[in-house]
Amino acid sequence: MSSPQIEIQLIAAIVAMACAIPGVFLVLRKMALISDAISHAILPGIVIGFFVTQDLNSPLLILLAALTGVITVVLVEFIQKTGLVKEDTAIGLVFPVLFSIGVILIAKNANDVHLDVDAVLLGELAFAPFDRLMVGGADWGPKSLWVMGSILLITISLLLLFFKELKVSTFDAGLSSAIGISPVIMHYGLMSISSITVVGAFDAVGAILVVALMIAPAATAYLLTEDLKKMIALSLLFSVVSAIAGYWLANFLDASISGSIATTLGVIFLIVYLFAPKKGLISVLYRQKQQKIEVSLITFLLHLNRHEEERERHINHLQEHINWREVRARTVLDLAEKNNLVKIKNDVVSLTTKGLTFTEKSLDYIINNKDEKIEPMKEDFFLFRG
Repeated sequence: MSSPQIEIQLIAAIVAMACAIPGVFLVLRKMALISDAISHAILPGIVIGFFVTQDLNSPLLILLAALTGVITVVLVEFIQKTGLVKEDTAIGLVFPVLFSIGVILIAKNANDVHLDVDAVLLGELAFAPFDRLMVGGADWGPKSLWVMGSILLITISLLLLFFKELKVSTFDAGLSSAIGISPVIMHYGLMSISSITVVGAFDAVGAILVVALMIAPAATAYLLTEDLKKMIALSLLFSVVSAIAGYWLANFLDASISGSIATTLGVIFLIVYLFAPKKGLISVLYRQKQQKIEVSLITFLLHLNRHEEERERHINHLQEHINWREVRARTVLDLAEKNNLVKIKNDVVSLTTKGLTFTEKSLDYIINNKDEKIEPMKEDFFLFRG
C-alpha cells in the first residue's frame, strides 16, 4: 500500500468522524435536512472570504462560511416561526437562494480562479494528498489532514466539555432552561460546529459526501440504541468503517471514492434498517404480526368467558361467530391450546383455570390501559411459547 493510499484513507476516516459527531445531535433534534442546507448555503461565505483575502487557504474562508451557515439556520427558523410554512419548506426556500448567490458570485467574479461549483459539490479524495502543508521547506503532509484533524479535536473537546448541556438541551429544552442551560446557545453552538465541519470537509470530499457522513452513520446508530453515548460510539464506528471500506470498493471498481463511500454508508444503513433487533423492519413486522395474534387471542378468550352455552363454544360456531377465516381461527385456537389456556372436549372449547386468570387480567389491562403491565403478563403466561 502506497503512501498516498494511506493518506487518503486517513483523511477519509478523520473527515467521517468529524462529521459523525455533530450528525448525531442533528438526527436527534430532527434537523437532518439542515445539514444539506448548510452544506450548500455556505458557498457565498467561501466566495466572499476569497474575495477579501485572495487566498483559498485562508482561515477567514472557514469563519465566513461558518457564519453563513449560522445565518442560514437563523433565516430558516425565522421563516418557520411565522407559522406560514413548515421547517422543510423554509429550508427549501433559504438554501437555494444563498447557494445561487454563491454561484452567481463565482460566475461573475472568479472565472480565472480554481473555485468551481463542481469541485465544491463533488470533491475528490484522490487529489487531497497532493495539496501539501509546507512549513520552512518541510513537508508536513496533506493540508486536509491537518484542517480536519484540528476540527475533529475541537469537536471532541467541546463534546466532552458540554456533553451534559448538549444532552439535556437536545432531549428537553424546557428542563434545560429551568436548570440554567441556554438551549439557544447550545443550538447555535451546534450549528456553528456543523458549519465549520462542513467547510473544512469541502476541499477533501465535497458537500454531497459531507451530508451523507453527517446523517447516515447517526441514523444507522439510532436504529440500534437509545443510549446517547453508545449512539455516538456506533456513529463513529460506522463512519470509519464506511470510509475505509468505501475507499477499497472504489479501488476495486476503479470508481469515485466519494461515491463509493456514500454507497457503503447506504448499504450499511439498509442492512441495519432491515435487521436491527428492535427497530429493524423485519423485527417491526414480526412484532406487528405478534400483536395482531395477541388481539385475536384475547378476543377469542373473552368470547369464551362471556358464553357458557356449548353451542356458542363449539369450534365450528366460533369461526362463524367471530367472523374469522378458517386458517386464522385454527392458528388462534392452536396457540391457546399450546399455552394451556383452553381445553377441547367433543369439539367444545372451554377455558382452563390458567386461561380464566389470563382473561381476567387481560380485561383489567384493557380497562386500565396500563402498557407497562402487558409484557410481564405475557411472560407470566408464557404467551407465544410452545
